[in-house]
Amino acid sequence: MNSYQNLILLQNLYRLKSVGFKYVNTFTINETNHFIKPVTFKNLVLEISNCHLCDLSKSRTQSMFGYGDSNANIMIIDFSVSQTQDSNNNYYSSRSGTILKEMVENSFNLDIKDIYYTHIVKCKALSSNIPSPSEVNSCKNYLFSQIDFIKPKIIITLGEEVYKSITSDKENFENIRGHIIEFKKYKLLPIYNPHHLLRNPELQKITLNDLKKIKSYI
Repeated sequence: MNSYQNLILLQNLYRLKSVGFKYVNTFTINETNHFIKPVTFKNLVLEISNCHLCDLSKSRTQSMFGYGDSNANIMIIDFSVSQTQDSNNNYYSSRSGTILKEMVENSFNLDIKDIYYTHIVKCKALSSNIPSPSEVNSCKNYLFSQIDFIKPKIIITLGEEVYKSITSDKENFENIRGHIIEFKKYKLLPIYNPHHLLRNPELQKITLNDLKKIKSYI
């Protein structure tokens, strides 16, 4: 900003001060203490559907709150809604969705309707396909409320970004991947994201073995 722009800015600030405006401390719109948890799961779904907390609300087709049984024993958490999911309003669309569906059905002998699948970020990302930290934080309270309503016996996180966004753990992902860990009052299993499995098909067998570890919990 050059000196002329600074001068104009100061003039406007003094003008505002002269008519009664006062300076207030800055605040963060994503502060968690501003979030009031909805009374029911239905209210939460409605709140997510009508959310306008960040710019992603301007480019989405719809917000995608989740799919499956709201009383499920298994909850699967992905990172953000893909372009294909947003366009089709289908959680298991695209090749990665097909892989996830097959893993669920083959590992647990369950239909996809019997689990609950959702994302940290409920709307598709912009052209970069990578949600900003602010966009992630805008959705986190929704996710944690979903977890508390559903009360799953085990949570499966898809990929490093999801695991670290939820837990804030700095541990190398390869050291915790495939291990059942304690997260708050829940059991959590970090596995590879299906997108990663498409690029590295040799890891699919490892992931299936990881999933078998949760059978005793469900």
